[in-house]
Amino acid sequence: MTQIRDSIELDFCDVLFQPKRTTLNSRQEANVIREYKFKYYPHKIVSCGIMAANMATTGTFEINDVLQKHQAITCLHKHYDFGNKENFDYISQNFNKEESCHNSYTFITTGLRDDKEKLFSLLSNENFKIDKLCIDIANGYIPKLADFVKNVREKFPNLLIMVGNVVTGDMTQDLILSGADIVKVGIGPGSVCTTRKLTGVGRPQLSAILECADAAHGLSGLVCADGGCTCAGDVAKAFGAGADFVMIGGMFAGTDEAAGELIEKTIQTCNLEEVSGEMRLLNKIEKYKQFYGMSSQLAQEKHFGGMACYRASEGKVVEVAYRGSIENVIQEILGGIRSTMSYIGARKLKDIPKCTTFYRVNRQLNEVFGKS
Repeated sequence: MTQIRDSIELDFCDVLFQPKRTTLNSRQEANVIREYKFKYYPHKIVSCGIMAANMATTGTFEINDVLQKHQAITCLHKHYDFGNKENFDYISQNFNKEESCHNSYTFITTGLRDDKEKLFSLLSNENFKIDKLCIDIANGYIPKLADFVKNVREKFPNLLIMVGNVVTGDMTQDLILSGADIVKVGIGPGSVCTTRKLTGVGRPQLSAILECADAAHGLSGLVCADGGCTCAGDVAKAFGAGADFVMIGGMFAGTDEAAGELIEKTIQTCNLEEVSGEMRLLNKIEKYKQFYGMSSQLAQEKHFGGMACYRASEGKVVEVAYRGSIENVIQEILGGIRSTMSYIGARKLKDIPKCTTFYRVNRQLNEVFGKS
């Protein structure tokens, strides 16, 4: 019999933080760096908890180079061929340093359709300096995923494993008990994901994080909120709901370091200029970069040789406004989180959930002039 859960389900736009008395006199006093301990992975990581998504446009070496400076994490997309000497050398040269590779902020990515033996051979290579793996599939509820996590954990007991995606506490716990250190939370919230429209499946992201974080933390596991963040305030809300990490795609797309061709468009404005004694409308140049979901028709054709006959596109292709260097974006996100912390009295990143009370709201932004 069909069931309906009639509890209220919330997204980032449905809540605002309640400000509270604080001991911080300035946002400069807020510490956005946290020490992470894991259930299985034997090492600690010190990070700000921000992750670049393992998408072809954002999981790039160039983004990795910048984010590491801010102790932020990059999940490299799975289409890098590490059998290629240039790609392999990038890993060897960047992580074969005096400091331990365990302090690096880089994951490699795999799916279930990828060559398992090739992956295991790579992870077994002592010259390959990454010990962090993101196992990424759209539907984290299929039995093969938990089985694969168990297989990887048995083969590589000291590997840091992140896996997803799910939106419920029961499956979060199943994946942690199967060997995952971090579970990715989110089905359909991404800006270029059309899963909810095509399949009718999904869950508002804030409620999903709340439930999955509670389930994971009871087992000493961690969660990564994957998708749905459109601004720094959304990232802070994800931390407030209990996320240990927040994965970002769309906010990092359109930057110099993101993959994709820079597109220039001539836009006619309402402003006038005088040309040879005549008044003409002034044109301006606007720049964009292409950004696409990894289940989109474009991604399937570009990376998998075409769309399989048994599936449909669950992603779209958009043109994102050019944003300059990703340095500007990560600085804005971290600055926004510090401001949130100063408003709610959280001195450390890990304290944000402890200091969080959300208001349910009908509207989060003042849009009197039609723009946020």
